Amino acid sequence: MNYVTRAIFAGASLLLALAAMSLIALGINEALASLRNPDQSSAEAVLDVLGYIIVAIAVFDVAKYLFEDEVRRGEEKRSAAEARRSLTKFLSTIVIALFLEALVVVFKTARGDVAQLVYPTLLLVAAVLVLVGLGAYQRFSAAVEEKVGEDDDAEAQKEKSRRRRSAGG
Repeated sequence: MNYVTRAIFAGASLLLALAAMSLIALGINEALASLRNPDQSSAEAVLDVLGYIIVAIAVFDVAKYLFEDEVRRGEEKRSAAEARRSLTKFLSTIVIALFLEALVVVFKTARGDVAQLVYPTLLLVAAVLVLVGLGAYQRFSAAVEEKVGEDDDAEAQKEKSRRRRSAGG
């Protein structure tokens, strides 16, 4: 069953990576099309390309996360610290993508209808909330990590002594 799960995650990772590359290709294609179209401003085209690339990077990071943590590794996290680092790395990329996308939308909206700035502002607020949540998770998990770390160390010592006994006997 472990191999089936890993194969499903591998397929999902591949599809997400292909989707990310498609988004980049789509952004470049639209940029080239806008250069041929004199009606659209080049600044608008650059902002569109940035939007596609930001989303593509976030999608690619999800693909990379799935591949590294579920396919290549294929086992449960061994320690609380390892799980915390993995989740922090993943969420940090998502937060950065949210902030960058919000900035792109702010610039695009400011060039058009300023009354619509409430929506990009809400996106910025959402990104800040995710960042605050990540900070709270880091803070709360530090104390738990210390306690669990001691339990993990004790469990590792037990496992080593079991291996020595079985190898020696």
